[in-house]
Amino acid sequence: MEVSILIVTKNRPDELEITLNKLFVLLDLSIQEVLVFVDGCKKTEVLIEKYPWVQWEISEISISASPARNELYKKAKGVFFIGLDDDAHPLSDDFIVKTKSIFLADTRIGIIAFQEIRGIFVSDKESLEKAEVEIEKYKTNDFVGCGFAIRKEIYEKTNGFPVWIDIYGEESCLSIEVLDLGYEIYYDNTIIVNHRVNKKKRLTQGRNYFRFEKQLKNTIFYYVVYFPNPILKIVRLLFHNFKKYALHDFKYFQLFWKSIFNTCKEIFHVLKYRKPVQKSTLRKLKTIKGIKY
Repeated sequence: MEVSILIVTKNRPDELEITLNKLFVLLDLSIQEVLVFVDGCKKTEVLIEKYPWVQWEISEISISASPARNELYKKAKGVFFIGLDDDAHPLSDDFIVKTKSIFLADTRIGIIAFQEIRGIFVSDKESLEKAEVEIEKYKTNDFVGCGFAIRKEIYEKTNGFPVWIDIYGEESCLSIEVLDLGYEIYYDNTIIVNHRVNKKKRLTQGRNYFRFEKQLKNTIFYYVVYFPNPILKIVRLLFHNFKKYALHDFKYFQLFWKSIFNTCKEIFHVLKYRKPVQKSTLRKLKTIKGIKY
């Protein structure tokens, strides 16, 4: 198998259907495969019979995004993996050709980060009008999970997407492991995905509060697992979030302490995965150009 396209989904059957319909016309299913992990979502299972060309993995209960990715990626057979969100689809018809050519041109590239265009548009043509005008290609330190590619052989050298994170921050964990192995992450804005998110709606639904709670806890875990001396980084992280968010919003204040409580409750489990990276990797993270969000 040449390429595996991997999607984790939960409670968004309509969005997933859009993505699958977009992919179907772009793929050669004789050499490319699509795998979807349904993360404890009964209403998505109705799509299984409608899309028999998809390899479905079903979890009766939700295990969260990162553990679900960890399970799904074990099933993939492609030489290259392409990860998409269930509400994201490629805008570049030749996205697979471009992905392969980049990997084949430089064996030190482990991950390719795609350009993400956020928003809901009438057509793909309209969404492409929001794309960066100037071509940008550079080595970077992270990627966005809604659209990226990774070599299977390199993914299998890492611990994969972490099972000790639920959602938010799993990309950074995989990134630091790939960099620590001596491989590069490469941003190419000519490979484009439309991440179909309604930003205003997410704000009204309190998604920023949800993200704040998860990211605070998971960033602490990230430092604990990968940094040789994480204490100072954690103290600075807590001070910054308390000063910037918790002091000015009671909901953030509550979530700050809830996150601390959950961190303390789970920390001994996470310590089992502690494997600090090389100091040279941490220096590289600081000096290399960051990914655009």
